[in-house]
Amino acid sequence: MEKRYDAIIVGGGPAGLSAAIYMARAQFHVLVIEKDTIGGQITITGEVVNYPGIPYTNGKKLTAGMHSQAGAFGAEFLTAEVTGLDLEGTYKTVHTTRGDFTAAGIIYAAGAHPRLAGFAGEEEFKGHGVAYCATCDGEFFTDKDVFVVGGGFAAVEEGLFLTRYARKLYMVVRRDDFSIHSPVVDELKENPKVTLLTHTRIAEVSGDQAIRRVVLEDTETGEKRVYNAPEGDYCGVFVFVGYAPENGLVKGKVDLDDRGYIITDRDQRTNVSGVYAAGDICVKNLRQVVTAVSDGAVAATSLEKYLGTLYRQLGVKRDYVRKAPPKAPQQEAEAPKAASGAYLDDDIRQALAPVLARLERPITLRLYSDNSSYAEDDRKLITELASLCNKISAEVVEAPNEDLKHTIAILDADGHDLGMRFHGVPGGHEFNSFILALYNAAGPGQNIGEEAEKRIATISEPKNIHIAVSLTCTMCPDLVAAAERIAASSPNVSVDVYDLQHYPDMKDKYNIMSVPCFIINEDDVHFGKKSVDELLQILGV
Repeated sequence: MEKRYDAIIVGGGPAGLSAAIYMARAQFHVLVIEKDTIGGQITITGEVVNYPGIPYTNGKKLTAGMHSQAGAFGAEFLTAEVTGLDLEGTYKTVHTTRGDFTAAGIIYAAGAHPRLAGFAGEEEFKGHGVAYCATCDGEFFTDKDVFVVGGGFAAVEEGLFLTRYARKLYMVVRRDDFSIHSPVVDELKENPKVTLLTHTRIAEVSGDQAIRRVVLEDTETGEKRVYNAPEGDYCGVFVFVGYAPENGLVKGKVDLDDRGYIITDRDQRTNVSGVYAAGDICVKNLRQVVTAVSDGAVAATSLEKYLGTLYRQLGVKRDYVRKAPPKAPQQEAEAPKAASGAYLDDDIRQALAPVLARLERPITLRLYSDNSSYAEDDRKLITELASLCNKISAEVVEAPNEDLKHTIAILDADGHDLGMRFHGVPGGHEFNSFILALYNAAGPGQNIGEEAEKRIATISEPKNIHIAVSLTCTMCPDLVAAAERIAASSPNVSVDVYDLQHYPDMKDKYNIMSVPCFIINEDDVHFGKKSVDELLQILGV
């Protein structure tokens, strides 16, 4: 049976979260549906310095606060993929991979996704020379020649970051200059490593296991010239050519402009009664987090008025969500203070305390030590975690083979390996996914829905997933969390996470030039972050 809400928000980025805050604060029943990470594209942004009132933060922290605020007001959240929308009639239906839901109003805030450049060989060399995230993959091209495709702010900013690694950096711009004016542009142009190729596009990349040849085309004359990597070497191509609207669900149902963005009025209304849009999916001049949250607030307050009028016309008595408004956060129970030389500082210990307090079953963290400095960091980590939670035990044993050196494995109360192992030191962006693995192993674990649990239960053949990550990668933790959540529910699935910095043989064996990379049963290679649903599809269930 369909569950009915006052409003359903499709998309959990800043626009959707802002709308959820306003709708929930007005005591409406509101559901936010997001297929990937709550927070949207900005969660991969390492630095946010232009959000009013917050001098410095990152995308994940900023949207985590929005998420918490909306939940405190009573908004509900669902991780699922929206597969269809029925927007006709008084009540709209949202079809998802976790069931159908209805509401009198819809706010569509699905955002946009990175565009492909469209040159020949782009798909073939994804993960083997073509990349889309400088912070994730820049290190793979240390002392190599690198091409950056794009003329906007993202291309300039990412290009400047890549000068840390590249031997030479070629900025490939279709017009006569970059499309922005900023001190960052001047800094990039003044860098001695950088060559600006204007009126140019990449027509083709080719090679064998890596890119050895790049064909450049003059956008005015059509003349082509060929770059060949030095003998025995390879090059990289990073693509930052903007975003395309995530409009597949609304094509033919609401009015779009000629570029595929949703047309709205000043109240964020579409041409369909009861349907609103907010954020990067809309026609607008500036796509920034501050305009996204503005759109969300406007859409929500407009929808509130619409629902008030509609319910009066229908004679529907509103069922208010009565939840106490959020108050200033109370001081959590004090976590034990860090001793001198501790791995976990006081702030991290305090943040971990409420998570570790929820663990339900005993688990053991076993370190396979090789007496290296990395193993010593692992030893400090697991022993300090054990000191913070009585559900966690720590033990250190000698690594029986090369593959298990400085590896942490999660065991159940009977000492059985749960198939959730981290090879290296789970720091950086992977620290959160490691803690989430403990939460999934010891319970209660992430709620992924009954349908996903049923699919996991059908896995009858052994599936070993090797995941190559970088601790600086902002997209890797999503894949790691999804894989380990599946492993926590299936005895037939095991997940080994490798910090690729310490495993060059793995990098060479699979020719990995982009993370996250994951290999199923040692021969089926894939790239990119995946949700639980997407990973289950790849696993064939």
